[in-house]
Amino acid sequence: MTVDRMLPTAEAHDLLDLTRELCERELAPKAADFEARGEFPREVIRTIGRSGLLGLPYPEECGGAEQPYEVYLQVLETLAGTWLAMAEAVSVHTLACYPVYAHGSEAQRKMLPDMLGGEMLGAYCLSEPQGGSDAAALQTKATRDEDGHWVVNGTKAWITHGRDADFYNIFARTGGPGARGISCLLADAGTPGLHPQKAERVMGLRSSAPSPIVFDDCRVDADRLVGAEGQGFTIALEALDAGRLGIAACAVGLGQAALDYAVSYAREREQFGRPIADFQGLGFLLADMATQVSAARALLLSAARLKDAGRPFSIEAAKAKLFATDVAMRVTTDAVQVLGGAGYVSDHPVERWFREAKVLQIVEGTNQIQRLVISRSLVRD
Repeated sequence: MTVDRMLPTAEAHDLLDLTRELCERELAPKAADFEARGEFPREVIRTIGRSGLLGLPYPEECGGAEQPYEVYLQVLETLAGTWLAMAEAVSVHTLACYPVYAHGSEAQRKMLPDMLGGEMLGAYCLSEPQGGSDAAALQTKATRDEDGHWVVNGTKAWITHGRDADFYNIFARTGGPGARGISCLLADAGTPGLHPQKAERVMGLRSSAPSPIVFDDCRVDADRLVGAEGQGFTIALEALDAGRLGIAACAVGLGQAALDYAVSYAREREQFGRPIADFQGLGFLLADMATQVSAARALLLSAARLKDAGRPFSIEAAKAKLFATDVAMRVTTDAVQVLGGAGYVSDHPVERWFREAKVLQIVEGTNQIQRLVISRSLVRD
């Protein structure tokens, strides 16, 4: 089905057309194979970057496309409907560019054209084995040596692009306990002491499996401190607010793809001499799926328009992430049910989409954390 979109400009319509063409030409023919092999398609990311889709929300002077967030998110949605791992990769990379864009020094910002153009892929190193939701309790430490370099020791977990990134945002403790003791450092791939580990054996998104990263006396130049010392946690939260919208967009795209496939199957599959779509029980299931996906998209775009208008949007981003990812899980589950036994085998993509949907309820802050954020905002004075 074609989604009836209200886009702000003719340029945005052209951008969505370009994205659909890219999906048909470069993503759709490769997705199933790379997922089955669990191989990261680095060249596909370069193609996406060279098409101008890795820097959409960033200003033109930095190498971006200066598009509103509501447009960028609909591009993500379109990518996710074809290959979720690539949409998630774009979302994480956009997140990884934020610290340098918003808080980087003049020298650091000179890297932005390559970051936003697809030549450099980023990783965002915040989560740790003992602390995901409680990010302020991170234990990775960075201390200065006699030459002024930062020496980083610790382990990060669940790092998207961990084995493939060209640059790493490292959130490490440079001061005392709590959020105020955390700083952000920027390290290049190949920095001595930065050791990506074997990729995790994951349920879904196998072509972009995360990996732990061990920092063993990793020496980062003093001029690679991003922002001020002790500002790292603030930088992390700023980036995550926007990142939650990215994950919500991925969820909407995945849900739309599952809905479209289920409808198409229900029209063609016959039982008792009729297409199964004619049976009210299944028709009502499809109606609920369609309503949930549309509601998730509306909530997402409402939050995006607040961000574009320069208004507070973090609580609305939490709502959008919570609702859209729960919808993706329900809709992919129902799509498997529509296909019956056929939905349980890998001959049909709904099996893969069902597995992939689960991770969206976890990344960029679990949905339990989103509920905590929202509930606290309701009772705050």
